[in-house]
Amino acid sequence: MSSCIASYGIAAYAGKEQENRPAFQDDKRRFGRRAGRAPPVSASGGTVTLHRLSSITLGVPRLAETMDYYREFGLRDDGDGWFASREGGRQLKLSPAPFRRLVEMRIGVDDHDDLDRAEAGLRRLGLTSVRGDGSLTATERVTGVRAVLQVEPHLDQPVCAATPYNGPGRYERPGSRAPGVLRMGPVKPRKLGHVVLGSTEHETTLAFFRDGLGFKASDYVKDAAAFLRCSTDHHNVLIMKSPVVFPHHSSWQVDDIDEIGRGATAMLEGRPERHVWGLGRHHAGSNFFWYLRDPAGTFSEYYSDMDYIPDAQLWHPETFEGARGLFNWGPPPPPSFLHPEDLAAYMTGAHSA
Repeated sequence: MSSCIASYGIAAYAGKEQENRPAFQDDKRRFGRRAGRAPPVSASGGTVTLHRLSSITLGVPRLAETMDYYREFGLRDDGDGWFASREGGRQLKLSPAPFRRLVEMRIGVDDHDDLDRAEAGLRRLGLTSVRGDGSLTATERVTGVRAVLQVEPHLDQPVCAATPYNGPGRYERPGSRAPGVLRMGPVKPRKLGHVVLGSTEHETTLAFFRDGLGFKASDYVKDAAAFLRCSTDHHNVLIMKSPVVFPHHSSWQVDDIDEIGRGATAMLEGRPERHVWGLGRHHAGSNFFWYLRDPAGTFSEYYSDMDYIPDAQLWHPETFEGARGLFNWGPPPPPSFLHPEDLAAYMTGAHSA
């Protein structure tokens, strides 16, 4: 097993961590708690002043092919390299680059007081920022990612009716087939959920987002990764230890597990090389997942049923080790998920478009 895999703290994924793991229930009403868990009794922490991950910009080689991929993935081509989700609007911008990288993240805040707090937090870390008209911009020095906080409205998603499921002694769709087998149209993600960034100086990058910008920690993987949120979702950014700076994946919300399966199946038709990992369910965040690979080498994830942490709700961050840092059930992660195939070229400087 490679040292890179071990560094993520999940080298024991095939061992005892997989034994006797509880099958978590899918409960849409679990406000501020994990799937199948009782709500926490007490916790420390404060109100999240940030409210959404608005958009990301990815620099990519093979730009035209990558644009075709995200059209097929279900995002709407909005021109000028921008792609829109159904409800989040313009949330992904692709720009040409000699190697794949996360260029920019835009984060929504309520007002100028939030910008003041972020500016003060960055200053305490010895970092500078630039104020604009309703915005604050700062660059994380290790990864080179530009973070832009901007005053903007909250994302107000319309309520999506719960998918009816039959279960033991519970019949939610008597006399009818499951909705998931009747859907015919293409899968179209509702919003951008999160982005995962590898950093060669994990603690420095973590401090920038958590202590500087004001992200809140939801969970940790011991000595390997931090799940951070700037909204009521369990995580919007995951910072992980890596031998090289790179964007690992972006994640896109769909309605339910059927939409994950339908979307991934359509993407894999005639293109099996796109498959990375899935179907499964994560432990941290509790969401169902299926990962695919875009032509630039970055992974894209369809997800559903992410843990929901309201601003006023108490939440206990946990630190996971072994398999639970990655998943609760599903096939074991392939080596390419933990150590993407192009990282060796990044490390030697041999990567090219």
